[in-house]
Amino acid sequence: MDATHASSVPGLRLRPFAGDADFPLMARVANASFAADGQHSVRRPEDMRRDYAAFTSWDPSRDIRMAEIDGELVGYARTWDWTADDGAFVQGQLAFVHPDWRRRGVGTVLLQWLERRQREIARAHPHAPAWLHHAFVTEGEQDRMHLLRKAGYRPVRHFLEMERRGLDDIPDVPLPAGFEIRPVETEHLRAIYDAHITALQDHWGMARQKPEYFEGWQKSRTFQPHLWQVAWHVESRQVAGQVKPWIDAEQNETQQRRRGYTEFISVGAPWRRRGLARALVLRALRAQREAGMDESALGVDGENAHDAARLYEACGFRVVKRNAVYRKPVDFGAP
Repeated sequence: MDATHASSVPGLRLRPFAGDADFPLMARVANASFAADGQHSVRRPEDMRRDYAAFTSWDPSRDIRMAEIDGELVGYARTWDWTADDGAFVQGQLAFVHPDWRRRGVGTVLLQWLERRQREIARAHPHAPAWLHHAFVTEGEQDRMHLLRKAGYRPVRHFLEMERRGLDDIPDVPLPAGFEIRPVETEHLRAIYDAHITALQDHWGMARQKPEYFEGWQKSRTFQPHLWQVAWHVESRQVAGQVKPWIDAEQNETQQRRRGYTEFISVGAPWRRRGLARALVLRALRAQREAGMDESALGVDGENAHDAARLYEACGFRVVKRNAVYRKPVDFGAP
């Protein structure tokens, strides 16, 4: 129990993750938070169980904390980390507080625990040029935004959430000359993965790759190769561009909708400015329509150097939310 930090809220205690028995309790807290913050999402215990089983490089006994008051789970928080391309050691955080228990200090206690745990982890990486607390905050999370700002976090990057309502009016745009779409085979996976990482090297916030990431990618719920649109450059026999759409059956069922996601979009530097990205995005939309979807969504860096948002608008997407990444330097001298 983390009694020192919990003592500021009467009856509150922090305890370690109890494994499978916690997922229904966590789902209840997360879903209440989503509803209060205007996020159209629902988590089911079985889907959380699957997602947590796919996590790599984390310690379940130390990297997540449950917040209880009188035996009732009222919130939880989790930390994870990565090394950015510039060498900075970045530590992400996820935190939920049930709306019935907000503005009573529970969120503050969980944030204090997160920062304390992240300082501990950061000390094991003494040679990084920078150490950063990192939180992705959606437009509706006003309580969390206020809490982070009060704790010294500041927005450093903005991201757009975009939707395309209706998939019946997709124009037929051919691939540029010299490229072809090939069905995804198992022996192609390494080339597809590496091409995507290479193409995104100049994007903000990219993480340095670890060997386990490739295997974890194949276990992710977003891994749906039957929908992918992967273009090969015929002459060089290299992967030139790709869009890897996916369908979240869990959310479609709980939200009573038929939505796909047009995500993981990249074109290698030698093949940009030829119309390849647009052709692949439109093909990806058709693949989702053929799979029974009637709308699609995506997220994009609002300050993308290649003006990606304009491309997606040309493909029929419209901005529906503006989200932000908040960061704060790790203070190793904090109490």
